Amino acid sequence: MSAEHPPRREVVTGVPRGTRRPPGHAPARHEISEQTTLGTTYVRSLMRSQLRAALWTLGMLALLVGTLPLLFALPAALGGRLDSPAPLVWGALGFGVYPVMWLLARWYVRRAERNERDFTRLVEGR
Repeated sequence: MSAEHPPRREVVTGVPRGTRRPPGHAPARHEISEQTTLGTTYVRSLMRSQLRAALWTLGMLALLVGTLPLLFALPAALGGRLDSPAPLVWGALGFGVYPVMWLLARWYVRRAERNERDFTRLVEGR
């Protein structure tokens, strides 16, 4: 090159950030279907988030059910002052355990659906 002309600059452009992609253009979906390393990472990320939610729910359920023997041993620890521990047992199960189990199950289903919805948005590029 001569000293009169400076080197030509290259301008690299891409799709502007605010524009929509053409229909059918989903790079993440392509990565997953082709089973590339990136696609495997996407799927592994979904599986990890689902596993994390399941383990958290299982831990809370184990904590809840694991404390029941302690609760049922409470009447004997009080010196047997209660005539029958049956009302305590049924009350603990009916009003304590089952509603909490229902709430845990509801939380888990909502969390799993949200994880899948987020993954679908990622894959579809929305």
